[in-house]
Amino acid sequence: MRLERGPVGGEERTGSPVPVRTILATIGLVLATALALYLVIQTRQVLTWMVVAALFAVALHPAAAWVQRRMLRGRRPALATFVVFLVVLLALAGIVTAFVVPLADQATRFAGQLPDLIDEARAGQGPVGRLLERTNVLGWVQDNQDRIDSFVSGLTAPAAGVLRGVATWITGAVTVFVLAYLMVLEGPKAVAGAINVFAPATGARIRRVAADCARSVTGYISGNLLISVICGSLTYVVLLILGVPFAGLIALFVGIADLVPLVGATLGGAVAVIAGFVESTTAGIVVLVFFVVYQQLENHLLQPLIFARTVKLNPLTVIVAILLGVELLGVLGALMAIPVAGMVQVILRDVWDHRRGWFKEEPTLGEDRRPAVLPPDAPPTPS
Repeated sequence: MRLERGPVGGEERTGSPVPVRTILATIGLVLATALALYLVIQTRQVLTWMVVAALFAVALHPAAAWVQRRMLRGRRPALATFVVFLVVLLALAGIVTAFVVPLADQATRFAGQLPDLIDEARAGQGPVGRLLERTNVLGWVQDNQDRIDSFVSGLTAPAAGVLRGVATWITGAVTVFVLAYLMVLEGPKAVAGAINVFAPATGARIRRVAADCARSVTGYISGNLLISVICGSLTYVVLLILGVPFAGLIALFVGIADLVPLVGATLGGAVAVIAGFVESTTAGIVVLVFFVVYQQLENHLLQPLIFARTVKLNPLTVIVAILLGVELLGVLGALMAIPVAGMVQVILRDVWDHRRGWFKEEPTLGEDRRPAVLPPDAPPTPS
């Protein structure tokens, strides 16, 4: 503040110069923020691929480090990374082959049976026809045949959109695979260079938190895949025993849907139950009972057993994270919600412990774990 003499009567008043630099800096900051948001919106698909690749890189890096340490005696990181990704690629190819061969056979049979199924359905015969007749759907179809034909003739444009979506998914899968490979190979060097910018104590803290986050993501991905394989395999066995048609296709859908937390198994189970009731009332009831029992076992046995030493999140936090993930990124957001929430929990817990003066020599996971080391003057912790 400075004193300035007034124009009349020699009065003094206080005043300050116009902060031109502050105004310009504020305008520049607003413009830079708007530009950054614009770039994020325009490149959101590529950024999504990068985030997914980073999660897979975090999950596969321990395996590459183990191969390099145990099999290559700490040398040739490029070869270790190549071996791990080759094994993953072969495993995915084996899983796809194991499902595609039966599915191709069933699709061929379905294509051959489709004209007969349509004729039976129109005549009210066969399992589909009887179901349509019981639910009065057949009469509605016959009364609205013109609308249905018009709707089917307008599916050409959506079909083209589906093909474009499939091409985009294939491109994204290849891009994610390549990015994950490069992140596992070159990521440690980039991370080490970035950490060296900080003070030694801060760098050590960042390494501990990063290791904790990596363990959380790795445990969640591997555990979720294992649970989905179990769910799909058991579904296939049950449907095969009951003689439900296209058991492999339905089981594959159930296994993939089960990757989505909380609601995935329910959605997949609904499709399997409908297929069971189409076959027979007995089959539908058996499949319904199976999914009710399995859902309880998965929620109270499999998930606690597999995730006990990895991700521990409050159920409310899980639901909120999934809802936000679905709103932002759809199904992909639902898949990423829990590992991202787990990493946020790890970071917030470390910040909280650091603020209270509690320093950890080892990563801490879960709500019931105590810090590894406490300073002498730290308050007692509940047992």
